Amino acid sequence: MWRWIRRILLGLGVLVLAVGVLVAGSIAVDGLGAAGRLAAVANTTIANPAGPAVSAYVARPAGDGPFPAVIMIHEFYGLNDGIRAKADLLAAAGYLVVAPDVFRGSTTGYIPRAIYQVLSTPAEQVNQDLDAVLAWLTAQPDVAADRVAIAGFCFGGRTSLLFSLHNPQLAGTVIFYGSPVADPERLKALPGPVLGIFGGADGSIPLADVQAFEAALETAGVPHQISIYAGQPHAFVNSVDAIRAGGVQGQAWEELLAFLRTSLQEGNSGRPPAAAARADDFYGLRNLALLAFAHLAPAHAH
Repeated sequence: MWRWIRRILLGLGVLVLAVGVLVAGSIAVDGLGAAGRLAAVANTTIANPAGPAVSAYVARPAGDGPFPAVIMIHEFYGLNDGIRAKADLLAAAGYLVVAPDVFRGSTTGYIPRAIYQVLSTPAEQVNQDLDAVLAWLTAQPDVAADRVAIAGFCFGGRTSLLFSLHNPQLAGTVIFYGSPVADPERLKALPGPVLGIFGGADGSIPLADVQAFEAALETAGVPHQISIYAGQPHAFVNSVDAIRAGGVQGQAWEELLAFLRTSLQEGNSGRPPAAAARADDFYGLRNLALLAFAHLAPAHAH
């Protein structure tokens, strides 16, 4: 009997190893096309004292400026056509938008590689690259340097929050269903108001976490608006066509525009700069697994 059990366990071990090798190989193969995919989306290269130059997509509004500006951070897939379309839509509303690649040359539509991109990208590195992006952006003659916000989706939502905790020059932070921080002492480092948009049926971010985030912002004295869209899953603002059609996606986008008008055009609360908070890992393995499963839903295939 024990001999059969050992054989079964050995067989399972070989199967797991084979699956692991297959997945690792598929991630590597998918990575071979990453540079070409990124080149098809990016239109700007930004010098970076901390490492390789940052590829980015820049969308400029009509006119001469100076314009309020937004740094837009992509999902865990990387910089892609979806983010480029959102950048163009926001630029049409009067904002100069820069959407950087924070994975240093990698973008994908394949979930295992998306997970690899997150796991292999340290938060400190992303903050350093975004420091270079912000420095470039505020040096542009058509940008109002004191009116720059950051906004991100999914992985980008978490990234936006962490960068705002790191750099006090931002005038506002927008988090679309990004994993939040619930430590009031850390959140005191935020330099401006916060907008958080979450789905009430998001399997990767429990409502209790969102509520804890809102309570921590209140305790920290950070001006904020946290909106939970009932019945909406993760990544529910995923289509410019749907945004334009109205409905829930259009409503969330209008909330973004209202926040930016208040934060970048009408002025914000003028919070004094605080000491930068420490960098942090983007996701634990459990949260990253939940995030991957959330993106497997047919409604969120990109």
